[in-house]
Amino acid sequence: MDFVAGFFYVFSAVLLLAALRVITARNPVHAVLYLMLAFSQAAALWLLLKAEFLGIALVLVYLGAVMVLFLFVVMMLDINVDAMRAGFWRHLPLALILGAVVSVELIAVVWAGFPTATADATVAMRAMHAPDHHNTAELGRLLFSAYLYPVQVAAVILLVAMVAAIALTLRGRKDTKTIDPGLQVRVKATQRLRVLSVPPARVAAAAPKQEEGA
Repeated sequence: MDFVAGFFYVFSAVLLLAALRVITARNPVHAVLYLMLAFSQAAALWLLLKAEFLGIALVLVYLGAVMVLFLFVVMMLDINVDAMRAGFWRHLPLALILGAVVSVELIAVVWAGFPTATADATVAMRAMHAPDHHNTAELGRLLFSAYLYPVQVAAVILLVAMVAAIALTLRGRKDTKTIDPGLQVRVKATQRLRVLSVPPARVAAAAPKQEEGA
């Protein structure tokens, strides 16, 4: 076993352990941190597969932006952990069914393989070792040609997730004297300024006090 295979098994073991801790951690903040660890190990596996662009993109996009956003959302929502634990056993059968379906699909894909990919596997491996081959250029060509619509759907899903995160964390404060911009726009000139008739001040009453002091 060479060192590449050794690193693969180490990264895979840490990835599986981190993924297990994501769903079993009691603290939501700890679950997000374990998810960040899982993404970092997945990026290392991409680097071992000579997919440098995917590994760096996983680190920059998910670890640098998405996971930090998730962490801030989880910390700002102040999630009641006890209420979440109360419904764990009630939703456990549905979670097991969904997990079994996803596992069967992954096993079927891995066992059967991708027909289009396995047919040209030898040609693809030779092209990867060609001197004029660039992973980033090939990936960009595939994303914006054959997989254009899936990329657009993924972008819309990420946009919806971002808007939902902002909507969940946006809370109106009652201790601030904010003014509705709509009221400011609809105000009339007579409502902006009001002239009040103020009677003149009486300062003559202070004269006897000054004479007594003298």
